[in-house]
Amino acid sequence: MSVTPIRGGITAARGFSVGIGESGIRQSGGPDLVLVASDRPASAAATFTTNLMRAAPVLLAQEALSASGGTVRGIVVNAGCANAGTGAAGLEDARAVVAAAASHLGCRAHEILPASTGLIGSRLPVPAMVATIPTLRLHRSRAASARAASAIMTTDTRPKEHAVSSLLADGRMVRLGGMAKGAGMIHPQMATMLAFVTTDAPIDPGTLGSLLRPVVERSFNQVSVDGDTSTNDAVFVLANGAAGGASIRGDDLHTFADALEAVCRSLAVAIAADGEGARHLIEVTVRGAADDGAARAVARTVASSSLVKTAVHGADPNWGRIAAAAGRSGVLLDPERMRICIGDVAVYDAGPLVFDEGRARRILRRATVPLVLDLLSGSGSGTAWGCDLSAEYVAINSEYTT
Repeated sequence: MSVTPIRGGITAARGFSVGIGESGIRQSGGPDLVLVASDRPASAAATFTTNLMRAAPVLLAQEALSASGGTVRGIVVNAGCANAGTGAAGLEDARAVVAAAASHLGCRAHEILPASTGLIGSRLPVPAMVATIPTLRLHRSRAASARAASAIMTTDTRPKEHAVSSLLADGRMVRLGGMAKGAGMIHPQMATMLAFVTTDAPIDPGTLGSLLRPVVERSFNQVSVDGDTSTNDAVFVLANGAAGGASIRGDDLHTFADALEAVCRSLAVAIAADGEGARHLIEVTVRGAADDGAARAVARTVASSSLVKTAVHGADPNWGRIAAAAGRSGVLLDPERMRICIGDVAVYDAGPLVFDEGRARRILRRATVPLVLDLLSGSGSGTAWGCDLSAEYVAINSEYTT
């Protein structure tokens, strides 16, 4: 009952295919439209942004999940336009795109989940998108999966995919694959970007949703790039049962949840590592907290700190910034018991330590920078991921609309 990484992404699970097209949304041109399709009805679960200015596709996806009872046939995704802040007109635009996708797959409109990413406030080019969707040819290949992951990118510098297989107790092998996008407007207030996971495991919508929520808490909700929560954040999981057999239950649910978390964690870490202008992935591990939730809260706060991010960017072993962030996390902790390490260099242990600053600086220059805090007050543990904050981040976002 192990989880094994395999090559692939969104089409790694049996019974899923993708269509990729270009509808002129991007000023620079290139693919901007992806249709993820299941060849049979699939259970669906999702989590969405907590931002109250929710984009039209978020509202419509929530409506579709309610109307369908969590059984869908596909997802339609566009890049280059968020369709957020567009009011009633934007919602009608999303409905038109969904209707075209449903017609193409031969299903009802509420069996299609929409997602959009890009500039807030602009309208979708609906006529072009509606004309493009019927031309999308569906492919199951590894190459098609990779093209889909590239097509949904905005300021991302590289596509984000991951897939695993998992052996169930009765000998069935299930597969899970996913893709994600996100490099900016990333903060732990739900899912912090767009992510899509497919699986051929047989599982009902309610159970799928109950497994997804804690996985999101430990993965996507533990990522922060810049402290801003998007209007469009969503994580979708589709399970079509193509692996055969009865619905997963018992210990196999734990096995499946581990596999789902492996995919989500990999995608979440890839988002943090690809933060806009970033040169370093920051991995904050907290141990010795009162419980896991407290540990995750401290880790999130440290990973989200702009001062910690800039210290990492400058390879400055300023442990005071780490300690200060932990202290304002809202978690009760005792500074006279806390221990902080930069990699394997202890810098604070119930008080300042004399340490090898040169070695600490070298660790801070690594591609992945590990920061470890031990609160010495319990058995709780948690991890969060962030990235350094650079002048390039400011440049990217000061010129985003131009």
